[in-house]
Amino acid sequence: MFMQFVTGFQIYSSAIQRPLWATSRCRIRTRCNFSNSSYPHQVLQYIDEECGDFLPWLRQKSGAEISSVLSIGKSIYGRSLFACKPIQAGDCILKVPYSVQLAPDNLHPSINSLLGEDVGNVAKLALVILLHQRFGEQASEWAPYISCLPRVEDMHSTVLWSDEELKMIKISSLYHETLKHKGQIEKDFSSIKHVLDSFPEYFDGVTLHEFKHAYNLVESRGWVSTRGVSMIPFADFFNHDANSETDVLSDDFKQVSEVIADENYAPGDEVLIRYGKFSNARLLLDFGFIIPRNKYDQVKVEVNAPPNDHLHALKLDLLHRHTTPSLKDVNDLSSQENGFMVMEVKSSSGKGRGIPQSLRALARVLCCTSPQELQDLAMEATQNDGRLARIPLKNRDREVEAHQLLHSRFSHMIENYKAALESLTHHSSEKHRRRMQLARDFLTGELRILESASSWLKNYCQTLKQRESV
Repeated sequence: MFMQFVTGFQIYSSAIQRPLWATSRCRIRTRCNFSNSSYPHQVLQYIDEECGDFLPWLRQKSGAEISSVLSIGKSIYGRSLFACKPIQAGDCILKVPYSVQLAPDNLHPSINSLLGEDVGNVAKLALVILLHQRFGEQASEWAPYISCLPRVEDMHSTVLWSDEELKMIKISSLYHETLKHKGQIEKDFSSIKHVLDSFPEYFDGVTLHEFKHAYNLVESRGWVSTRGVSMIPFADFFNHDANSETDVLSDDFKQVSEVIADENYAPGDEVLIRYGKFSNARLLLDFGFIIPRNKYDQVKVEVNAPPNDHLHALKLDLLHRHTTPSLKDVNDLSSQENGFMVMEVKSSSGKGRGIPQSLRALARVLCCTSPQELQDLAMEATQNDGRLARIPLKNRDREVEAHQLLHSRFSHMIENYKAALESLTHHSSEKHRRRMQLARDFLTGELRILESASSWLKNYCQTLKQRESV
């Protein structure tokens, strides 16, 4: 993901155009593997000796102080940044000049000139990383930074999962989105293959697997900037806290990226930022971790008109005439036709917030049994705000039937999710065990959402029936 980014101190959606979710996306850095606990602000940590020379190198390369209050260490979540001095909310805790940020324009002109217009900034920056990885510590001026980037075996984004591992989440829409994105990466690799072959002294033997690793490093650690997309050394060591209000700021006039603390930190506290308001599907795809009971979590639910319905054509025509713009969830992930993003319903006796009104409207249309009922819905929409079937049907039995249809769909999904969870068995290797646990926790979170929606629908139908009997 490229994260929420601020440029010129005005909020800017740092998104890369990618077909994965059929829309632009915010992304930033592959992180460590988060546990199933909430995020404590103070955790056991120690100095990361592997990166001991990194900050002095970055300071020398930039000719400026990067941070005097942060140190690189390791937490239970992996590599992270800690306060080494007291920090007050509002303090500028990090400044990284543009001159020490990696971007596509770091690619040598002789290489860049061979790339077609279809090669995007992510693929170009991935080539920059591959180039410096091949140069090694002796020849690359960026070696202290490149050597601190995660190894492929330490990354768990679903685009890096094997086909067998992906089957663990096949029940979720994330499975299909991952396959789409893997296909895009393969397409990008094909687009730059002739460049790799033209410079065997730099790229000899580079495989799709290596390119995918570099590609995911960029997607998970990069910010969109005026240079296309940039990797900001040191800033990408921050871990994620969904409740943090801290962003990375970019000042094009001063040519520097900054981070301003949103709360106080004592020495030894882990300093966190928020990558974005992302669902676990988004986090697992982009970063390879999930958040327990993620308040932004959601599940894609598809409901289609039965093709054997004698009113099938009329219903589709009515839905087409009153269709709303492409559905988007809070993470800006677009839904496919008849796909709806459902969030957790907090109370079974409330208003059903979390279940899209458009999904309930579709169910009302699907339960109509005569052309007259469809005409009545169309007339009602015209007389109101143009939106179709957004208010309860006057026929209470039909309203119950519509929501029982949805309840049946959710119940079917719940059974499938439970079966998928039961099918997960232990693997011997550490990597497979970790990914299986991620799959189990991810599916459990989506199951929780489905069960909350199912409970509300059941209660809604029972309430309507009780009113009818009074």
